[in-house]
Amino acid sequence: MKVSAVFKYRNPEIRALHLTWIAFFITFYVWFNMAPLASSMLKSVDWLTRDDIRLFAILNVALTIPARIVIGMALDRFGPRRVFSVLMVTMAIPALAFAFGNTMTQLLISRLVLSSIGASFVVGIHMTALWFKPKDIGFAEGFYAGWGNFGSAAAAMTLPTIALTLFGGDDGWRYAIAISAIVMAAYGVYYWFAITDGPDARAHRKPRKAAAMEVSTWGDMIKLIIWTIPLVGCLGILVWRVQSMGYMSVTAAVICYLAIVSVIIYQVVQILRVNVPILKKGVPEDDKYPFSSVAALNSTYFANFGAELAVVSMLPMFFEETWGLNAATAGLIAASFAFVNLVARPMGGLVSDRMGNRRFVMLSYMFGIGIGFVLMGLLNSSWPLVIAIAITIFTSFFVQGAEGATFGIIPSIKRRITGQISGMAGAYGNVGAVVYLTIFTFVTPTQFFYIIAGGAFLSWLICLVWLKEPEGAFDEEYYVSSVDRMIEEQEMAKAKPQQG
Repeated sequence: MKVSAVFKYRNPEIRALHLTWIAFFITFYVWFNMAPLASSMLKSVDWLTRDDIRLFAILNVALTIPARIVIGMALDRFGPRRVFSVLMVTMAIPALAFAFGNTMTQLLISRLVLSSIGASFVVGIHMTALWFKPKDIGFAEGFYAGWGNFGSAAAAMTLPTIALTLFGGDDGWRYAIAISAIVMAAYGVYYWFAITDGPDARAHRKPRKAAAMEVSTWGDMIKLIIWTIPLVGCLGILVWRVQSMGYMSVTAAVICYLAIVSVIIYQVVQILRVNVPILKKGVPEDDKYPFSSVAALNSTYFANFGAELAVVSMLPMFFEETWGLNAATAGLIAASFAFVNLVARPMGGLVSDRMGNRRFVMLSYMFGIGIGFVLMGLLNSSWPLVIAIAITIFTSFFVQGAEGATFGIIPSIKRRITGQISGMAGAYGNVGAVVYLTIFTFVTPTQFFYIIAGGAFLSWLICLVWLKEPEGAFDEEYYVSSVDRMIEEQEMAKAKPQQG
């Protein structure tokens, strides 16, 4: 697939790509609609404090992790068209509630619920995989993610202007957030009617059970359980942070910890319920896949997207304090880390398509991330600012490219559970952000960059040992196993009586 193909809007798959990245762009625009308006909120609401804003920032990512897991399951069962549309319409409700909230409780609960919108990313990943062939999936996924993810930067650039210029007054920030919510709901309705789950009814293949990911061996089931625990367990870090800030009593924290443990136990039980009968019966050889590859990609997204979310939040202050810049200049320079997304992430997927070896591309990008953050760890005020900016862009290029390469591999691992694999890997990106941001509260920026570099090198090592080149990763069509055909025949048998 050539880059120029994205301008051929009349092609059904290109139209689907544009419809989907715009949906993703809008959801991320809404998800990050608070940060650029924080100062306006503090000025107009006299009972809000800076600590309250920090709390909202924590809550803004709290439910994204479990939501991505749940959404991943829903995708495989209901398809991305329904899930994306319903998500956009329903998440407009807490967005509007936050816009017009007049009490701390209203703002707190609405922001917490709205954090689920971060799961939108995995929906579009699945939709794009349904429309594009294996040989083109890397660039398509990279383009979708790179341009859609820019919604967060667009919110930072436009919402203050909308609030201050278009509306003005003390409530300008409220109307700006509300407008973004209404646009998202309207697009959600449009998306329902504008697209289908792939070019034909056979594109979306359902798993046997959507309650948990299917695996191929008993050993893989143990690995799945081990890799599932941190997804919910890391929410304990968020609870600890909220409690340490004084917003939660010890009793409330204990209740949250017990709830987290309960969810983990429930997930483990579901994994056993889904996989024990399958494994006892025996998985056909042509239906097996290596879960180790899924685990390796979990680690890559932890190390690349987790690093991106963490670094973007501290980079403006790092430039401001290290080189004595004003806040506006530091923010503009730091924004270069996000701007690279528009080119680097699609390029990461494109390189993955063109090289003919997705594993090699993944390893190269992860090693590049490690080198980039080592260089950033060496930066101090004695370095010329222009060199510091160049190293930042260099590092971002590898970070964003690695994200594109990750989702260039995922659709080829196991077609019918692409939603669940995407959901798990995507959730690990947020786990990485939570872990890295928590570590940042205890270390200097220099130490922080070295720690992130260490995470990238560790992921590189995991990929070197565990990641396997997906079979048929560059074929014209995705591989269909005997179990896929059996499920399709069962679905067709169920549909016949209804049609009659």
